Amino acid sequence: MTTKETSKKKTSRKPAVKKTAARKRHPAKVSKLVVKEKEAGIERLRIRVRAYEHKLLDVSVKQIIDTALRYDADIVGPVPLPTERKRYTVNRSTFVYKDAREQFEMRVHKRMIDILNPTQKVIESLTNLSLPSGVSIDVKMM
Repeated sequence: MTTKETSKKKTSRKPAVKKTAARKRHPAKVSKLVVKEKEAGIERLRIRVRAYEHKLLDVSVKQIIDTALRYDADIVGPVPLPTERKRYTVNRSTFVYKDAREQFEMRVHKRMIDILNPTQKVIESLTNLSLPSGVSIDVKMM
């Protein structure tokens, strides 16, 4: 080998990254119902129901829907929302046995109901509704 060949070192270069223009994304598709509501200025009552037990949650949601349908209200839902999971890991022993652990999990189930154009009678009947303990409700006027 000659000195020229040994002096040349092979360098590993990364290929040049081509910068491309940002992709044009289509705007989010909005349902026709939502567009019509915004044009007409329709109000809605959004109810979010949360509970630890899904059976208890379904019973209370059915009770809410029945009271709203009694007064001829337009209902969208119930829409199941993602279940929130809280996990806890606890040592079984207090001192030496670190490998012995217990794991606990709490699940919070959620549902959402929309009532379109609620009348005063619907709102009044929903406020007087008695639901089982362990069920929490958030109500928003939109």
